[in-house]
Parts: sequence; C-alpha cells; structure tokens
Amino acid sequence: MASFGKYIAHRLLLAVITLIGISIIIFFLVRLTPGDPGRVLAGMMATPEEVQRIRVDMGLDRPVTVQYAIFFGRLLRGDLGTSARSHEPVLKEIMARLPATTRLAMISMTLAGFLGIVGGALAAYRRNSKLDFFVSVGTLLGISMPAYWLGLMLIVLFAVRLHWLPAAGSEHLTSYILPALTLASYSVALIARMTRSSMLEVLGEDYIRTARAKGLRERIVLLHHALRNALIPVITVLGLQFGALLGGAVLTESVFGWPGMGRLLVDSIFARDYPMVQGIILIFSLLYIIVNLVVDILYAYIDPRIHYG
Repeated sequence: MASFGKYIAHRLLLAVITLIGISIIIFFLVRLTPGDPGRVLAGMMATPEEVQRIRVDMGLDRPVTVQYAIFFGRLLRGDLGTSARSHEPVLKEIMARLPATTRLAMISMTLAGFLGIVGGALAAYRRNSKLDFFVSVGTLLGISMPAYWLGLMLIVLFAVRLHWLPAAGSEHLTSYILPALTLASYSVALIARMTRSSMLEVLGEDYIRTARAKGLRERIVLLHHALRNALIPVITVLGLQFGALLGGAVLTESVFGWPGMGRLLVDSIFARDYPMVQGIILIFSLLYIIVNLVVDILYAYIDPRIHYG
C-alpha cells in the first residue's frame, strides 16, 4: 500500500506539471492564430478606438509574458478568466456545458465498450467464421470513416429521409442516439480489434487448455479465465478512448448542434475568445489525466500480479 500511495503521489505531481505545460502551450498557440480578437469582437464596422479599447480590456496591449503571468496567477486561484464574448466567468460557462458533453461521452464510451468487447470476444471465439469476417469488416469501416462524414450521413438517413430521429438538439432521449453512434464508431472498431487480438492470444495459453481439460463449462472458461485476462490491455484502450471521445466531441457536437463544450470551443475559436479556448482545453486535459489515473488504479484490481514500485 505504501508503494501504491507513492505511485499515486508521483502521478499527481506529473499531472500538475503536465497541466502547467499545457497551459503554456495553449496560451501561446492561441495567440499565434490569424486575426485580431479586438477586431473580431468589435465587428468590421468598429472604429480603431473601439478595437483598441477591447484589446486593452482583454489585456492584449501588454507583453505576452506579462499576460501569461497574470493568467497563471489567476489559474492558481481557480480563476480561468472572463469570456471576451459573453463577459461571463469562463468556469461558469464551462460548468454549464460540461454535463452535456460528459453525458454524451459516457453514453458513447458505454456503447463503444460493450459493442467492442462483445464483438471482439465473439470474433476471436469464432475465428475465421462469417461472424469474424463481419466484425473485421465493420472495424475496418469504423476506423476508416471520418466522424463528421458519418454524422452527416446518419442525419440524412434517419432524420431527413426516414424522420425517425431528430437531427440536432438534446431535448429528448432520442437526441442522444445519432451523436452517440457517431462519436462511438471509431472507438467501437478500435476496442473490438484490440479485444479480438488479446482474446486470440489468451485462448492459446496453456491454462485455458488446462481449464477445458478439467471439464469446466465453456462459458466459465471464456468469461472467467479468458476474457478477464484479455481485458487487461483493453482497459488501457478504454481509458485512452475516453480522452479521444472528449476530443471527438468537438466535431460531433458541431455537426449535431449539441450544446456542449466541443461546440463552445469551436465558437470560441472563431470568435478569438482566448480565455474561453484556454479554459476549455485545460478542463479537457484535466479530465483526460483523471481518467488515465483511474485506469491505472483499475489495473491493480483486474490483475493482482501488477505491483507499483
């Protein structure tokens, strides 16, 4: 337990250093994007005096290093700044949008995990069968198709032509179906391929043959002995894919008009709302780090052989 506690403390320290590094990178990157935030926010018909006033309000008249020092000082107090567009606290706006993005990501992750693990495990068990061929083709298509194109095709088919599902919004439970399918498509394919590969490796191990020789039921052999050990590398993919789902939400939310952080990020980029862009990316990064820390902790539960020194 002592070594595990030291490992968690080490990971938390690395997380803090990572967030500081991300804050530096994103702070300077957003300022390299073309366009004058003052002009964008004031409008094309604004006078130079009005544009300059907005620049002063945003602190853009100061040296970049001074701007970052002010930003970092606020960050240490938990203050992500004020949105240049809405003049509302950045953290307040993010927290208002975060539940929508989190719900969509969790539904997509659940869908991707279930379909990917079940599909990959069945494909491995029925190796070289029609089911294996179908899963292999499906995973190839899932990895190859861009999410935004798939989302548009689903809208055309199920919303425009068949009128079965809404094309945008989040008012009803049915509104989650198309965005969740779009967002989960790539993850389903990746998880299924990883599960199939891992299951094939485990099914060839001696202890699986021993379990079958003892007369254990096939269901027990597959679920208790094979699948549990095959899931160890899959857990890593699940953790990484949750972060990918948060990133993929940027395009998916834009396609479906989803009122989440991804759509807010796109709108803020076009509006050159520096504080909002910085705040959203930092929150995304924090969520990604937390998920990967949880995955590392789950390792010890799934496989007791893993020790943290």
